Amino acid sequence: MGTASSILTQYDIEEVQEHCNNLFSQQEIVSLYQRFCQLDRNAKGFISADEFLSVPEFAMNPLSQRLLKMVDGLNFKDFVAFLSAFSAKASAQQKIELIFKVYDSDRNGKVSFKDMLEVLKDLSGPFMSDEQREEVLSQVLREAGYTKDSYLTLDDFIKVCTFCYIFPLDIS
Repeated sequence: MGTASSILTQYDIEEVQEHCNNLFSQQEIVSLYQRFCQLDRNAKGFISADEFLSVPEFAMNPLSQRLLKMVDGLNFKDFVAFLSAFSAKASAQQKIELIFKVYDSDRNGKVSFKDMLEVLKDLSGPFMSDEQREEVLSQVLREAGYTKDSYLTLDDFIKVCTFCYIFPLDIS
């Protein structure tokens, strides 16, 4: 699996399956490998940010710039692990962990009010004013027991998402 031009062996497929918690079948991994090879135009064994932007759905995503920080330079194994959060078989916990990483743009393990406001701005665009975004976000945090000054860890973020019924989880 060193370069994109190599062929996947049964061992490679099983290794990738294990790496992504068996969320993809062997056939799905083979299909993902074919897509990976298409994106890895220079057969370097990893996908650059520019190569990711060649996917129209990715380039059009309002969070694409944030996602690029997470995906630039992914090898095939990490590419599949990244995509596993988008699988229908992924747990709510796995999905929230990915969302947390999108919000935590400086990778300090905490999400600030400012971080959340920036994502909300990316998502809402011109359809909400800065004041409306701040009001909505302040209300969500208040209802979950946090303030604008709070820094949310992953556990806090899960609590907020659960409290607001974004992702119903049993967090007991």
